[in-house]
Amino acid sequence: MLHGLAFAPAPFPAWFLPLLQLSTFGAMSWLVWRAATLKRAIWIGAAFGAGTFAVGVSWIYISLHVYAYMAAPLAALGVGLLAAYLSLYPALATGLAWWLAQRPAGDAGPGRTASALVCIPALAAAWTGSEWLRGVLFTGFPWLNVGYAHVDGPLHGWAPLLGVYGVAFASTLAAAGLAWIVAAACRRGEAGVALRTGWPALAAAVAALAVGLAGAAWSWVRPYGPALDVRLVQANIPLSDKFDPAQIWQGMDLHRDLAERPRADGRPVTLTVLPETAVPVFQDQLSAEAWKEWVDSAAVRGGTFALGVAMRDIRADRDYYYNSVITLDGQTAPERLVSGHVDRRYDKRHLVPFGEFVPPGFRWFVDEMVMPLGDFDRGQPRQKPFDIGGQHIAMNICYEDVFGEELLPAVRPGASDPGATILANVSNLAWFGNSLALPQHLQMSRMRVRETGRPMLRATNTGMTAVVDAQARVVGELAPHTAGVLDATVQGTTGLTLYARTGNAPILVLVAALLAALAWVRLARRQK
Repeated sequence: MLHGLAFAPAPFPAWFLPLLQLSTFGAMSWLVWRAATLKRAIWIGAAFGAGTFAVGVSWIYISLHVYAYMAAPLAALGVGLLAAYLSLYPALATGLAWWLAQRPAGDAGPGRTASALVCIPALAAAWTGSEWLRGVLFTGFPWLNVGYAHVDGPLHGWAPLLGVYGVAFASTLAAAGLAWIVAAACRRGEAGVALRTGWPALAAAVAALAVGLAGAAWSWVRPYGPALDVRLVQANIPLSDKFDPAQIWQGMDLHRDLAERPRADGRPVTLTVLPETAVPVFQDQLSAEAWKEWVDSAAVRGGTFALGVAMRDIRADRDYYYNSVITLDGQTAPERLVSGHVDRRYDKRHLVPFGEFVPPGFRWFVDEMVMPLGDFDRGQPRQKPFDIGGQHIAMNICYEDVFGEELLPAVRPGASDPGATILANVSNLAWFGNSLALPQHLQMSRMRVRETGRPMLRATNTGMTAVVDAQARVVGELAPHTAGVLDATVQGTTGLTLYARTGNAPILVLVAALLAALAWVRLARRQK
């Protein structure tokens, strides 16, 4: 359960998160090595995962019960079932690692299992592989990947090399190595002997740290184009009002009022970013006169608005529905907005199960909830970044920035653009109240910056609205659950990190090769 608090600087400070993750994971590693049977090793991983996820994603209860009107027992059951399902992946990792580490006789414990040269990489590779599986199976749920605890730690330099899964591999390698040394010292009662016999464990921890420091020190990107003056809008509209037909107009008015405010320094705003579903109806449900009010607001600022809106495309075969971000300015024709023929548009591609599409066999579950909008269609994998003010902004919506590899196509150069120089996320986390979900999401956005070297803009309904520079520093932030605007100047960047070029392939090859080699050694030992 303590491990579940290592993924956002709340309630612990940011500097403490890497220590908390390493120590709790290391303790779990020691328990796995002490397990007398495969079954017990599996249960240790399952219990560790259940505690992590029961705490770390407890905010799902708020969305199910408070906002989706699901009965409290059923909502609690939903959280419990999700935590139980997610705990299967740690159970798989610890079971596989234990099996790989066993001698033919099946003795357990450090010194009685195979050496540190086997046990430590086995656990790191198995755990990283299970994290990747969790991030891709059934559309994926990579929340609470252990790598996110190290956004501010010395291991973050693995991110531009091998992405968050590389950070996960490094952190589990380091935690397991340190745990081996501590366990050996406690068992023998002499630290010197422990170091002499467990030097591979110490070497693993030192190597993970050294690569992280080297990756962080390398200059991967360089400035691109003129700095962009931006405004991020946070209207703090209660979810009970946002989709209420009687309150929709007041909500849009509030967004426009905030967007029209003059900057304190008097400078013009080139780009104003408004959150997901700032227009909480389909574009053709607003009249040309209603859209003209948005155009007039943009004319007041003299720049471009990028806002979340539900889009409906009427085609010959059927109507298509998208969760989208579009742009408009003071010269945009309102009639084009009604028809959906806009100059810049991004359609969300990674949809939220149950909220934006119904997984097969779960219609009964969705019927228990009251969900506005839904059953959307997916956007294309690579959509052209928005060219605004000499920068190229790649949009993503809601939890799309949790899937790091899916942002990479926009960062890489396209047929008619140099690739994104700035990333921007629009979200509506009001579904989760004032919970850990908000700082956790910001932490994951910062990891995307570590991976790509691109600054990140975050415009949300209730928080965390923030500007993250290319060094992953939060240079501006609005307090959650307050209405306001965040003005900032952002410098775009160009150039590709190793991870931006290759994606997850290298870390997956490394993990697969390690597991295959260790399995071969295990089977070879068994045949002797």
